[in-house]
Amino acid sequence: MEYYISNKMRNMKPSAVREIFKYAADPQVISLSAGTPAVEALPVEAIGQIMNEIRDHDLHSALLYSVSEGHPPLREALKKYLREEHNSFSDNDDLLIVSGAQQCMDLTAKVLCDEGDTVLCEDPSFVGNLNCIRSYGVNLVGIPMEEDGIDLNRLEQALREQPRVRFLYLIPNFQNPTGKTMSLEKRKGCYQLAKKYGVVIFEDDPYGDLRFAGEALPSIKSMDTEGLVIYARTFSKILSAGIRVGYMALPEGMFNKFVVAKQCADVHTGMLSQLLCYRFLTEYNLREHIQTIGQIYRRKCQVMLDALGQIPSGKLEFTRPQGGLFVWCTLPHVADSSEFCLRLIREHKVAVVPGNAFLAREGGCSPSFRMTFGAPTDQQIVKAVEIIAKAL
Repeated sequence: MEYYISNKMRNMKPSAVREIFKYAADPQVISLSAGTPAVEALPVEAIGQIMNEIRDHDLHSALLYSVSEGHPPLREALKKYLREEHNSFSDNDDLLIVSGAQQCMDLTAKVLCDEGDTVLCEDPSFVGNLNCIRSYGVNLVGIPMEEDGIDLNRLEQALREQPRVRFLYLIPNFQNPTGKTMSLEKRKGCYQLAKKYGVVIFEDDPYGDLRFAGEALPSIKSMDTEGLVIYARTFSKILSAGIRVGYMALPEGMFNKFVVAKQCADVHTGMLSQLLCYRFLTEYNLREHIQTIGQIYRRKCQVMLDALGQIPSGKLEFTRPQGGLFVWCTLPHVADSSEFCLRLIREHKVAVVPGNAFLAREGGCSPSFRMTFGAPTDQQIVKAVEIIAKAL
């Protein structure tokens, strides 16, 4: 039977990262493709202990329906955490618990955008969220990046010229896929432009707790006096990616519509996962845990950078992130890296993600590719980079 597929999904393509996972399932493949946390960075012992306590003392709560806004004690704990640790929650905000940070974007596009509207984003940017936006029939316009973040001149030009811009999507900390950090000047500049043109900013901060070098910078949300910034975070990178718990601080004036959209999507985020996050947040030393995982990622990143540094000059350029999970590599004499990336996985059993997967304009070319130092072991990182060097 020939099935009818809706206009909004007919031209959608699967995430290139998820497609690479299929190749990476081969045990012989060294995968530098997925933004998966390091196993040694997960608090496995604490999670096991908390799960046992929930089973023994709070199982009914874990098995029943709850409110769409999120488990009330967890919401209050996160409001306190955002105020005290990130200065990123005000009296004019409310907080919604979601099923992973990508649902933050899905709800935002659903609530704020109609078909034919425009969303501006860094170019390149996180493919999962770009696909969320595309699925609502929205026009994605990419703004080139500089070393310290988005090009403000090109951003203002787009804000002037593009019709019906509904929001600006930014990842200021250790951006996915480039690993770059937006400067304080550009954070202030983005907010001033949002005020000038009356545009919402979606500030995505899944990697903000993974800083291992340099000084922490204030979030754009911390500058928000006009109710313009939606601030999205997640437990995936500090606790567990598999529990699928994220949260978003957003202006009260739009909060109720987001709750309705959440009800339509999945009623509420899983209660077992929410209880786990609440207990970890309130009963364990989160600051100490974040320092510990920062040390792990500092070491793993340095292993990758040292290995890349052995490649002869002129053959490969790469970023030096101050945190997060990603290094962005560029082939200086190639228009598009796709063929090289495909050859790497088919002939050499090393998986990386071609840069064109992260572009706002599908079908574009990129000389770059993304590598992650999160999940692979130190030995795998060194071996994979040696293979890449020989394949260049």
